[in-house]
Amino acid sequence: MGKLTGCLLLIWSIGAFGQTTAKVVKADAVSVEQTLMQMERDWVQASLKKDTAVMEKMLADDWAGIDFSGKTVTKAQAIADLKSGAAATQSVDLGDMKVRVFGNTAVVTGSDTEKSTYKGKDSSGKYVWTDVFANRNGRWQAVASQSVKLEK
Repeated sequence: MGKLTGCLLLIWSIGAFGQTTAKVVKADAVSVEQTLMQMERDWVQASLKKDTAVMEKMLADDWAGIDFSGKTVTKAQAIADLKSGAAATQSVDLGDMKVRVFGNTAVVTGSDTEKSTYKGKDSSGKYVWTDVFANRNGRWQAVASQSVKLEK
């Protein structure tokens, strides 16, 4: 996954009374971006393989999603749909993703083209989506998601 772990930056600052101080901080913005983009790829693979264990870890217990039909979905509902086969994905081609980090919160926007069905109906098409992640206790998890299916 190519994370930049252990990379440090030295930040110099001048205090109120003219004293110079140095502060060492982790340079983790790049590694957070890479981590979240990998999580998005893992999310796709979990959907394809119906891997609910990955979904359990990735989605926060209080995760809320808004699906392509505008329906609000809980973590339990999303996992139940995956287990039952109500949500079935045959293929996904991920488009470009953009990650913006705001401290312990990050927003990932992206697109994909997929071949899928939902409750027996074809849901294939091009989608744009937003996922919000929170870093809780040192671990990134999705806390909110919204997906929009584009018109042909």
